Amino acid sequence: MVGAIRKKRTKYSGTSVNSKLLRKPIQRCFGLFLLPTFAAFFIGFLYPFIRGIYLSFCTFITTSDATWKGIGNYISAFQDASFIHAFWYTALYAIVSLLLINVLAFSVAYLLTLGFKGANLFRTAFFMPNLIGGIVLGYIWTMIFNGILVRFHTSILMETKYGFWGLVILMCWQQIGYMMIIYIAGLQAVPEDLTEAAKIDGASKWKTLFHVTIPNIMPSITICLFLTLTNGFKLFDQNLALTGGQPFNQQPDGSVIKTTEMLALNIYSTFYGQNTAARGVAQAKAVIFFILVAAISLIQLRATRSKEVQQ
Repeated sequence: MVGAIRKKRTKYSGTSVNSKLLRKPIQRCFGLFLLPTFAAFFIGFLYPFIRGIYLSFCTFITTSDATWKGIGNYISAFQDASFIHAFWYTALYAIVSLLLINVLAFSVAYLLTLGFKGANLFRTAFFMPNLIGGIVLGYIWTMIFNGILVRFHTSILMETKYGFWGLVILMCWQQIGYMMIIYIAGLQAVPEDLTEAAKIDGASKWKTLFHVTIPNIMPSITICLFLTLTNGFKLFDQNLALTGGQPFNQQPDGSVIKTTEMLALNIYSTFYGQNTAARGVAQAKAVIFFILVAAISLIQLRATRSKEVQQ
C-alpha cells in the first residue's frame, strides 16, 4: 500500500516537473508574440498621438517645418466661431442620433426575438446597410433627399434643418442594424426563469420589459450607447459626402460658418482648407476633440455600468 502511494507521488511529481519545464519555453517566447503587437500599437497610434500633441503647440512655416509656439493655437481654436458652432451642432446631433438609434434598434431586436417566421431574413436586411461605406452612403442619400426636396424647390444643401435631419436619417439607416444584433444577443441571454417568475406573479408585458428584461440587458445597452455616442461625435465621411458642411453663413467679421459642419469635418477643413499657419490650430482642435470624446465616453460608461445587475 505504501509502495503504491509512493509510485503515485512520483508519477504526479514528475508530471508537475514536466509541465513546469514546458512552461519555460512558452514564457520565453511570450515576449516575441507580444512584440509585433506593441510595435504596431507604437507605430500606428502612440507615436502619431504624441507627435500630434507636440505639433498642437507649434506653428507651421511650411508643410514639413514647425516651430514651437506655445498655447496660442489652443487660444485661437477656442476663439474660432466655426469650431464652437461645430461643437454644439455635433453635441445636438449626437444626442438625437443616440436616442433614435438605440430606441429603434432595441424595438426591432425585441420584435425579432418573439420568434415569428422570417426573423432571420429581417435581421439580415436590417444589418446590410452597415456594410456600405460612409462616403457611398452619403452620395446615395444625397440623391434620395434631393429627389424628394426638388419638388419643394429646395435641396439638402440649402437649409440647415434638412442637412441635420438628413444626417440623422442616414446614420439611423446605417447603424440600427448593427446595434440590433447587440441587443438581440442581450435579449437572448436574459434568464428564462426570471421572465417565467414575472408571468407567474402576474406582471404585464410592459412591467416585465422595464423591470426584468431591460435591467438584465444593461451590458448590451452600455455597449450600444458607447458606440452610438462616439460614432456621433466622430462622424466625418457621411458629413463630408452628404452636405460638406453647407449651407454657409457669412459672419460680420467676414468669416464663414458652415452650418452643418461637425467637429471632425471642421478639423479637416482647418488643416487642409486654410493656409499653412492654420495647421497648428487644426492640431490643437484635434487634441481638444480627443479629450472631449474620451471624457464623455468615460462618463457614459461609468453611468451605465453602475446600472448593470449581477446575474
